[in-house]
Amino acid sequence: MEPFPSPTPEAVAAHQLLIWPGLGSATALGLFRALGSFERAFTAPLREVPERWRALLGACRMQGEAALAASRAALAPLLERGVFLLCLADPGYPALLRETPSPPPLLYGCGDPGVLALPAIAVVGSRNASRGGVEHATRFAAALAGSGFAIVSGLALGIDSAAHLGALKTGVTVAVVGTGIDRVYPRQNLGLWRAIAGGGVVVTEFPPGTPPLAGNFPRRNRIISGLSLGVLVVEAAPRSGSLITARQALEQGREVFAIPGSINNPLARGCHQLIREGAALVETAEDIVGQLGGMLAFKSVEARDGPVATPAPVGPEASQVLAALGHDPADMDLLVARTGLPVAGLTAALVELELAGRVEHRDGRYSRLA
Repeated sequence: MEPFPSPTPEAVAAHQLLIWPGLGSATALGLFRALGSFERAFTAPLREVPERWRALLGACRMQGEAALAASRAALAPLLERGVFLLCLADPGYPALLRETPSPPPLLYGCGDPGVLALPAIAVVGSRNASRGGVEHATRFAAALAGSGFAIVSGLALGIDSAAHLGALKTGVTVAVVGTGIDRVYPRQNLGLWRAIAGGGVVVTEFPPGTPPLAGNFPRRNRIISGLSLGVLVVEAAPRSGSLITARQALEQGREVFAIPGSINNPLARGCHQLIREGAALVETAEDIVGQLGGMLAFKSVEARDGPVATPAPVGPEASQVLAALGHDPADMDLLVARTGLPVAGLTAALVELELAGRVEHRDGRYSRLA
C-alpha cells in the first residue's frame, strides 16, 4: 500500500466542522452545498452563510485560530498511525457514495483508500446468525471477492464478520463502522479489524473518540449501501438493521439480493419479505455476478462456490490453539487457560483460524470446523 498523502485543507476544514459543538455532519454537508467548500465555512463573509447556521458558525469563528489549531493538532497522532481523511471535495472520494442523498462530509479511514474505488457489493445479515447463514455469507463473500468485487459490511458479529472473513480469503473488504476510527466495536473483532485494515480498509464518518452509540449503526448503514452496486441480505429478522440497509439501497437505486431459507427459520423471514417486495432471489454467487458483472471482467465463480476440500495450513500458534480447542465450543478465558498465550497472541491466532476456515465464532465462543 502506498502512503496516503496528508489530508487536504478541505478535509481538515470538514473535520473541524464535524467536531465543533452544535455543528456536526448535517450542518457540514449543508454548508458545503451552500458555499461550495468546507474551507469557505471559515472564510466566507457571514452574510453569505445561510441564516439558520449563521449564529452557530459565528460562535465557532469567535473561538479564534488557536482553537482551530488545537483541533488540527489532535489529528496528528492519528495521522502518524496511518489514519487518512477523505472529504466530499476530494477527488478520491467514492463516486457512488457522493451521488447519494446524504453522503458523509468526511470519511476517516485506516488501510488502503484505493479499495473504495473498486466495484463493491454489500453483504449484511443477522448478528445472531445460524451456522448455515455464516457458511452462506462466507462462501458468497469469498466467491464475489474472488470475482473482483470489494465486499462491504459493518464489522458486527454474525453475518458481517463471516462476510469480511470470506472476502479476505480471496480479495478485499471494506468495514464501515459505527464508532470513531480509534475505537473498535465489538471488542471481539479487534483481530478482524486489524486484518481488514491490512488487507482492505476500515472507514467511518464519526470523528475520533466517538463511542458505539446505538443511533450510530442505523446511520452508518446508508454508507454500506451507498458504497455498493448492490446489497446481499443473507439472514435477517423482519425488523432488523439489515432490512434498513436494503431499503436504503433501494432508495439509492441499488440492486437488492436475498438468500431464501427455511420457512421454519425466523431469520429467513426478513429475506422472504424482501423477495416478496421485489428483491432478487439468489442461490449462488454467480447469480449476482451475472447481474452486476458488467462492472468487471467476468471471472467464473463456480470453482470458488463450493466447500474447500483440504483445510488451509496454519502457523504454530494457531495449531496450538486448534489443538487446545478440541471438539467442544470454548470462550476466550478457557482458551487463555489452556494455551497460556497472551490475549493479543490468542486473538491473532483465532483470526488466522477463522480466515483459514478452521473455526467459527458465535455467541462469544469458538467452535472447531476442520
